[in-house]
Amino acid sequence: MMLIAQNHLQLILEVGAMLFVTLVFCLNLIPLSLSVVTFLSLFLAGGFTLLFGADILLLIISSSQNEFTHPFGPIALMTIVSAFASLKVMKNSGVDVRPLRKVVLLFLAGITLFGGLMHRSFLILWILGLFVGYIIISKSFREKSVFTLKRILMFFGAAVAGFCGLEIIARITGMTIFSPLLRLGRIEQYSSSSIKMVLNNIQLIGHDGAASFWGTEGTAFAEGYITLPMQLIIFFGLPFPLFCGVLVNQKDTIDYMLPGIFGYGFDFGYLGLVGLIVFVLGTIIIGLKILTMYREKREHNNKKYLGKEVLLTGALTAFISQALIGMFVFNRSINGLALLSFIFLGALILANVVTLKSRTNKNI
Repeated sequence: MMLIAQNHLQLILEVGAMLFVTLVFCLNLIPLSLSVVTFLSLFLAGGFTLLFGADILLLIISSSQNEFTHPFGPIALMTIVSAFASLKVMKNSGVDVRPLRKVVLLFLAGITLFGGLMHRSFLILWILGLFVGYIIISKSFREKSVFTLKRILMFFGAAVAGFCGLEIIARITGMTIFSPLLRLGRIEQYSSSSIKMVLNNIQLIGHDGAASFWGTEGTAFAEGYITLPMQLIIFFGLPFPLFCGVLVNQKDTIDYMLPGIFGYGFDFGYLGLVGLIVFVLGTIIIGLKILTMYREKREHNNKKYLGKEVLLTGALTAFISQALIGMFVFNRSINGLALLSFIFLGALILANVVTLKSRTNKNI
């Protein structure tokens, strides 16, 4: 009975622990060579291109969509950055990567177009992620002039062009769902009152029960403002409070319109927010240190970890980008099914610690 989660926070921690253990075994038992990781990256990138394309097609034809970009956007980012890192390794080994590069660029263009049309938050995450991935890959291969004015302006220009293009499409088609200005208007409409509400009711652990949607019937802690997918909770029959149907709109000011630091702080209190920050910073620091160790082994002609290096590059890029967008822009980017992706990326990064340690001791 002790293993059965009693609230949303316990479930999140238990799922994270299970994912970590599972990925530790996967990284140790599955031979992740460079060719295997490259193939998986290209296969998944193609799959996400089709998935996002089908989603936007449904939106245009029937005004119905599944919004796959929220939960799977970071995973798609991981696959693309891992593919670029693989191309870099192969190119430095003397392999002609031009045919593969064209395929990767095709998937990159498809995901950018389809995902950007579906959600502005995805477009921000995507462009930020590509920039972060470029920086990490450049550092891993000791390239110079990472931060040049031309490259910074190029990424900034791509972001502006993307948002302007979406607004033009919205005006021409009359589909306001594509409009970035509409989204900004909604943020302006909800943000000030929501931030005031959160700051006035947040406590060390949880929040003031009177401010909760559940009122006196709630627990004032881990009430479902931050949660794993509802379907997962319903499937296991867990007795947690859930926002369903129209109730999702009642929590919209926390779930969607506010940055994640407010959502996590409101549901879990200041201690929960500190825990989130520690987890994010710790995972990024550990990931960068392991990536440095993988780089040193590659530079000493040790090819055992090439696959894990490029996979870690992609996972670390996606984790950093999702954390920045989710914590400081949209809570939805690290909530619900997207939270499951976030936990998966973090567990994948941390799982490399056990893998690297075990292999190193064995070689000694």
